[in-house]
Amino acid sequence: MNVITESIEQGVPLVVLAPHLDDAALSCGALITYAASRTSVTVVTFFTEAGQAPYTLSARRYLHQVGARNAKTLYQQRRDEDRAALEPLGITCVHVGLTEALFRRRPTAGARSRLARLLPELGHIYPVYRIYITSGRIAADDVDTLREVCDVIKQTAGSGPSLVLAPLGVGGHVDHILVRTAAESSTTNVAYYSDFPYNQRDFVHDAFLDRNSLVETIWSGPAAIKSELIRTYGSQMQSLFGGEGIPLVPEVFFTTETLGATPVNWQK
Repeated sequence: MNVITESIEQGVPLVVLAPHLDDAALSCGALITYAASRTSVTVVTFFTEAGQAPYTLSARRYLHQVGARNAKTLYQQRRDEDRAALEPLGITCVHVGLTEALFRRRPTAGARSRLARLLPELGHIYPVYRIYITSGRIAADDVDTLREVCDVIKQTAGSGPSLVLAPLGVGGHVDHILVRTAAESSTTNVAYYSDFPYNQRDFVHDAFLDRNSLVETIWSGPAAIKSELIRTYGSQMQSLFGGEGIPLVPEVFFTTETLGATPVNWQK
């Protein structure tokens, strides 16, 4: 038994911090399905809104990839998918309403804003996905977003005893790094989940693990349960898996203390 399992079995409330509207299911789907039958589970998703047009080339490519013409309509669909996936399990969904990095704008005005209407990249904090959004670095213009994330964690996870799960930031997506950074600086009891599917191609940064004395623990569960949960996020299936099957692998977590890395016995 590991410390995450032990907390769940003791009925400690579980709070999952999710950057986007599928991250909890992707990285923790088996665990939260199991936990929801034993304790209260809340999934707090931070970046649940898109910005207004004009969009950057990276944003337009994403909308084309998922077959959406309008970002506002897409994100309403994504919020609906999130509730459809989690609420039937008895999980509470909290949608914070922050704008996703792909659409986040600089706090600019005047002539530069007029020019940005012609070249949208000039008006965005993270103008190119592969250069800026997955760089693993929080931009100076994004400090207010970090402050908002910190405030939400303090309000939702700091009100009483709970186990908080935050993203490890595998893959370097800035929204994941923002949530991880805020969780690390909080006073809550935090464990970290390895970000799926990014962890299938990227490595964990040992510096963060060493700084927080984190130890790996494995959670294994029925593949069919997690697969069904992920498929509820239909708008994202093509962009995530390219029409191929979902690679169902054991969920990986990192805690500051462990009683062993024995997979959970789901037949209890």
